[in-house]
Amino acid sequence: MIDGPYFVLTVLGVLGTGLVAGVFCGFSTFVMRGLAALPPGQGVAAMNAINVAALTPPFMAVFLGSAVLCAVIAVVTFVLWPQEGTVELLVGSALYLFGSFGVTMVANVPRNDALLKLEPGSSEAASYWPVYVREWTMWNHVRTAASAGAAVAYVLALT
Repeated sequence: MIDGPYFVLTVLGVLGTGLVAGVFCGFSTFVMRGLAALPPGQGVAAMNAINVAALTPPFMAVFLGSAVLCAVIAVVTFVLWPQEGTVELLVGSALYLFGSFGVTMVANVPRNDALLKLEPGSSEAASYWPVYVREWTMWNHVRTAASAGAAVAYVLALT
């Protein structure tokens, strides 16, 4: 079994990736559905407000902190190559770093930036909104599954 500081890192990895998975799951299961039900101008305005609010220190500490922690776990695992949990630790780190953080940077953030440039009541916003909701939510499902998978992999490394 993993022990010492390595154990603490892994437990923190479970907590961080699990918290992020929960936030993303909430968006995938009800927030985006609720926003999609609004008229496009209201949905665009609400999502832009949410995207600005998401950049606050509490969420960013968990989201970015988990990315840093996953990178540290991966590096430490490569350096120490523990007898137990190596595969699970590397899989958990890869899932979060590529499937959650990476997807956020290459799929969700660019869509958020494009939405932010639109005037909520404009015809451009009205035509982009259904596309945004569909694509953003699809990629959010990926982030949810990757973050949850990372948490599960880290738990398995502890057992």
